[in-house]
Amino acid sequence: MADNLMRILAIITFLGIGLTQVSKKIHIPDVVLYIAAGIIVGPTVLNIIDFSDYAVINQLILSFGAAYILFDGGREIELAVLNEVKVTIGLLATVAVLLSAVITGFFAWQILHIDFIYALLLGAVIASTDPSVLVPLFKHMNISPKLKQTIISESAFNDAAGAIITFAIVGIAAGGGFSVGGSLLDLVKTAGGGILVGVIIGYVANLFVGEGKYGVFRGFSAEMAIAAVLAAYVFSDSIGVSGFMAAFTVGMVCANKHLFKLETHHAGHEKHEKFKDVTISLLRMLIFMLLGIQMNFVIISQYWVQALLVILAFVFLARPISVLLTVPLDRKAKWNIREIAYLCWTRETGVIPAALAGMLITMNVPNAQLISAVTSIAIIITLTFQASTAKYFAKVLRLEVEPKK
Repeated sequence: MADNLMRILAIITFLGIGLTQVSKKIHIPDVVLYIAAGIIVGPTVLNIIDFSDYAVINQLILSFGAAYILFDGGREIELAVLNEVKVTIGLLATVAVLLSAVITGFFAWQILHIDFIYALLLGAVIASTDPSVLVPLFKHMNISPKLKQTIISESAFNDAAGAIITFAIVGIAAGGGFSVGGSLLDLVKTAGGGILVGVIIGYVANLFVGEGKYGVFRGFSAEMAIAAVLAAYVFSDSIGVSGFMAAFTVGMVCANKHLFKLETHHAGHEKHEKFKDVTISLLRMLIFMLLGIQMNFVIISQYWVQALLVILAFVFLARPISVLLTVPLDRKAKWNIREIAYLCWTRETGVIPAALAGMLITMNVPNAQLISAVTSIAIIITLTFQASTAKYFAKVLRLEVEPKK
């Protein structure tokens, strides 16, 4: 079994390297090619790779990959800029997620003809955006820090809301009750607890690798970052708060060392940057090829027309309505119409919705296979059309700015 796993990882890595080069030439996001490659080499087409016997390893790749990518996203956040848009991010990560779930659920109910509670569950699963796509994509785009950091931060913060809404609906479907106050308290506890854990672990980790008398591990920034992300995620999960939020916060502490009076060890920092870029590249190859390998095409082939209609409503109605009803409420951020239009278009689906759909299948929730199929189509469509046109629409809307020198 170990030999077969190593064979699979070798195939994925070689394919990923080649497809990354291809994506640069044809200007299609690499993750779209990774998913397509996963479908081709998976059980549905060539059956070269079957990952069904490696459920634990698959979960490890998804969980650690998303956490480490969120850590990298946190490193893009300047707290001074984040403070300007905190109301927008709070609204997008809570109210907008709920609105998106309800609107998508309504259309799923009408189109798929399933019970409304399961249609609503489908809407909740795909309501959150994907950090593993958005972080690498927007890191290298020349748009305003305010817009860039809002998009990246939303992708971190709305995962907690999406998961809480999903499992609240599962509880209702199973015959349980629902409490708005209880759900809001869960959201505050889950997100706030993750932030607190991330701040503590991030501070201690950076203290140990920085200059100064406590820098006993200076020069090991890359290794300490891995340890901090793992520790933040595992500890948060053990006490019932958001491990993804904790990992994101570790990254924010790292990016804003001066506010915590932490000193950078420059040689270790440079080594960390090189290691991080390679690690994230490998993780993205693994995450998205495995998503392609595990797509259930029996269900997709049965419902692809209806699922396509649901996703069109999701992209062109649910997201714009949820943005238009929330973002303009933040007067302090002074959003203009072009920036709001761009936020309406930016909502790629990926790792977290895929993980939630997988959990529903494991729990034997009714209609879980159908929800998983629609989630798979949402991933393919949003990554193919929205991620690939993100730079183009920024240019069309005149949102590009001169890069910092």
